[in-house]
Amino acid sequence: MKITFIGLGIMGTEMATHLLTHSQEHNFELTVYNRSKEATKELESKGAKVANSVKEAVKEADIVFSMLANPEAVESVFFGENGNNDENATALSSMKQNAFWIDCSTVNPSFSLKSFEEAKKHNVKFIDAPVAGSKPQAKNKELVFFVGAKKEEIEKIEPYLLMMGSKIMSLGEVGKGSSFKMIVNIMLAQSMLIFSESILLGEAMGLSRDFLLDTLPNLAVSAPFTKFKAEKIKEEDYEVQFPLELMHKDLHLATLTAYEQNQPLFLANLTKEVFASAKKEGLGRLDFSAIHQFLKKNRV
Repeated sequence: MKITFIGLGIMGTEMATHLLTHSQEHNFELTVYNRSKEATKELESKGAKVANSVKEAVKEADIVFSMLANPEAVESVFFGENGNNDENATALSSMKQNAFWIDCSTVNPSFSLKSFEEAKKHNVKFIDAPVAGSKPQAKNKELVFFVGAKKEEIEKIEPYLLMMGSKIMSLGEVGKGSSFKMIVNIMLAQSMLIFSESILLGEAMGLSRDFLLDTLPNLAVSAPFTKFKAEKIKEEDYEVQFPLELMHKDLHLATLTAYEQNQPLFLANLTKEVFASAKKEGLGRLDFSAIHQFLKKNRV
């Protein structure tokens, strides 16, 4: 068995590391590929094979995982304009028939369906499997996979998903994993924004900042993740776990999908513009909880 992991960012590095940890026990070889070679060095030192091109990375793989920043990056790597005979060949044109391509990237559902159709042209089995969780969950193997695939396909890849996460949610046909991830992320973004506004209003009314940050996350009306974010806000620590710029991207994809579905998204569109403003002010590479810092700086 040969497995390839493409995309060694904040999440991908942790996920690939878990796969590598299990590779000898489960008798498979792990190859990694990343546009920037710097990101591959740690995994290479631990025994992963590093590919010098996409074609080299996937040509012998039985399973290819991808964890890339956006649909444009996925398209460029997997089914862009490059041919099959040069070192920049696309992944799909280089993969062997009946191999699995499991895309863990957060993309819009219509793009997942496009990926499925492109994969079919090359006799490759596509599955969308985005994840719930950020860097801490990836590091602690606590990710939840939202999978769009047939039951028999999930059974074949389940052991490898559970090397990187703690749970698999089977959501039905291709595209449904991406659909559910989109819903989760627009709730996450809006909850963070509402929590931040509430803290700032409480301070304006004379309530203690520490009291608010200690108390509000423990109320039944608060999203559970705010407990962790409250501690970071208290310390003004916005070290990136999930970049603000990627949350803005996810909100953008949600609004595109809403347009395709003729479904209004009043609050998510407003939230997208707030995150866009924060990104414009240079907060894009901080954690998405830095939206609190943006609101605090811009309050009148």
